[in-house]
This record gives sequence, structure tokens and C-alpha cells, in this order.
Amino acid sequence: MESTQARIAVDAMGGDYAPAEIVAGAIRAKEELGVEILLVGDPQQIRDSAQSDSLRQLEIVPAEGTIEMHEEPLSALRRKPQASINVSMNLVKQGRADAVVSAGHSGAAMAAALLRLGRLKGIDRPAIGAVFPSVIAGKPVLILDVGANVDCRPRFLEQFALMGSIYSRYVLGQDDPKVGLLNIGEEPSKGNDAAVRTHEALANQSAFTFVGNAEGRDILSGQFDVIVCDGFVGNVLLKFAEAVGESVLQILREELPQGIMGKLGVSLLRGNLRRIKQRVDHAEHGGGLLLGVAGIAVISHGSSQAPSFFSAIRLAKEAVDHRVLDQIQAQYQKIAAAALEGE
Repeated sequence: MESTQARIAVDAMGGDYAPAEIVAGAIRAKEELGVEILLVGDPQQIRDSAQSDSLRQLEIVPAEGTIEMHEEPLSALRRKPQASINVSMNLVKQGRADAVVSAGHSGAAMAAALLRLGRLKGIDRPAIGAVFPSVIAGKPVLILDVGANVDCRPRFLEQFALMGSIYSRYVLGQDDPKVGLLNIGEEPSKGNDAAVRTHEALANQSAFTFVGNAEGRDILSGQFDVIVCDGFVGNVLLKFAEAVGESVLQILREELPQGIMGKLGVSLLRGNLRRIKQRVDHAEHGGGLLLGVAGIAVISHGSSQAPSFFSAIRLAKEAVDHRVLDQIQAQYQKIAAAALEGE
């Protein structure tokens, strides 16, 4: 699909390393991806975080304050209407930006998206979709929800499956995405009551290809393109996967360079090691797309530094270029039309 020049609103004040690392990632995205960047936040802090020459091609949109991690999202958003995440979402609502990227309070980002942008028609709850690597090179798996909804009804998970299937097809390039339900066993009768009812609902639809339950050991196997679960389980899984990737990289750093032969091996395997890092390092994926809201929003890791935030902006650009919102809405229109014909 032909790429357009996406305009990305960047919450420059959100995250553990804001604004310096966020601005650095945004500058790199402007240079390498050709996107238009609107840096949202305190203008003076933004200017102090980077050289003026680097900021010259980036627009700065003033905002006042941010939502702190200890604050309750809804009340804080209402109390701080000019907070950077509120201003960022308003830019999308007003049509001045195509997408928002934030590494700040994830609950506040989701609440701001719902309040400012609203839900897509037919979607009860939005979900955060995160891309994981699999053992098959070039075949990632999309997990959702990874944090937006702690408790989920079967209907919500069915909607997650449809949105995930569309994203996997049009952005990740899987022709016929295989959808699985994260569970404690392969059999349809496994799991709690919600899992059993969800399996039945997924098996009785025709909008996507459901291939059954996925156990924990199946997640990275490449057998599934999309795996759905509630946000509680998904967030635990996401944090664990990030820790595993970091541990693998740390072990490689400690073990490979030992001795002359080790150092020689590192030099010979440099290209392989770089590819290993790209496949297991969560910074390469940048964050998760908030699917189900009427606008494109990427929620990045709170600990994001420049490389991770660059990847988050790239993810937002891909969602814009592939018109993910239009694809999801079109599928729901088809489903609604088919339901009317069946009445």
C-alpha cells in the first residue's frame, strides 16, 4: 500500500525518560520515516532536551502538565484539561494529527482516547494489541488485550479477535490470520466458565479463522497469528516476555565475549547477534496499538527510550498507512448487514 505522510502527535511529557528520550526518538522518526511530528508538552522543557537545529522541522504544541502514575485517570484528565495526553488526543479529534503516541500513564491514555475520540461503532471495549516475536522469522504474533481490560466478557474477546485478525492481515501481512484463545488446555471444555463460553462464541462465527485454544507454550510457536485474552493475563504475559528478552540479551553479553575464542566468535557472529536482538528486544516493537477507538493511538512502554519510542512512532505510521480504522469499520458493517439479512 502506498505510504502517506502521516502526522503523529507525540506526548513528549509521558514516560520515565521524558522529554529527552521521547524527543530524540521523534527526531529520528522524522528523519528516517518521513512523518510529520507534533511534539506536545512544555515548550521550554522540549527545547532544553535537544539541539535547536534538530527541533527546527518539528512543530511544538504547548500543553500544561501530565498525568502522574499515581493519579486516578478520569479525575486527573478532567482536572487537567491541558495535560499533554489530552491535548494530543484533541489534535487527532480536530484532524490536525493522524495518530497519537504516548509512553505516559496507560490508563490515562486509554481514558483520554475514549473521552476525546470515542469507540468505533460496534466495539464495546477497546484493547491494546502487542506484537510478539515467534520462532518463525518474519511471522509475529499479535496478543490482545495486554492491559486495557482486566475483566472481559466473551463478547469483548470476540471483538478483540476480529480487530486482531484485521490488524494481522492488513498491517502484519498474514493472508489468513489464525486466531487462538489463550487457555490452560487445547480442549474446548478447558478453563473457567468464561473461557468455555468464549471458545463457543469464537467457534461459531465466520468473520475470521478461529483454530482453537492456545496454551502458554504455543504463544511463540508460530501456530497462531492472533491470540486473545483478558487484559490482566495479557499484561502479565507482556511484562514477562519483556523480562525474558532482556535476560536473553544480558546472558549473551556476559557469556559470549569470554576469552579469546569468545571475542573472536562475537566478531564472526555480529550480524546474527544483531538479528537476535531485533527479534527478542521489546524496544524493537515500541508498544501496543489501542484497537477499538475512533482514532489511532499507540501506548508505548513507560520505560521507553529513544529506540523504543522510534519503533512506537513507526507502528503508528503503519496503522495510518494501512487504514486500520477503515478496515475494522468496514468489517463490522459487513457483519451488521449479514445479521440483518439473516433476520
